Amino acid sequence: MVIQHKQVDKKGLFYVGQEGAIAAELAYSINHAGNMVIEHTEVDESLKGKHVGHELVETAVNYARNQGIKIIPICPFARSLFLKKKEWEDVLYKEAKSST
Repeated sequence: MVIQHKQVDKKGLFYVGQEGAIAAELAYSINHAGNMVIEHTEVDESLKGKHVGHELVETAVNYARNQGIKIIPICPFARSLFLKKKEWEDVLYKEAKSST
């Protein structure tokens, strides 16, 4: 399976094409601070159970590492993976705690 990537301005997509259509996708945007905001992931029924969603998020993690940016996973699926994958913490955006 080949995961492809396209980005136009501040919007991007990691996706798997199948028979000329997008069968799985992870959509993101780049916010004002330059962080990647994972907005949603979607996987076609034909690919369910093949860990395609996980591979899409992992591809986004590797991309963020290569670009030196942080990820804000607002997508519930991506957020749940970040809670399980401690090895991805290096790219997870963490808000600075105030000293009050």
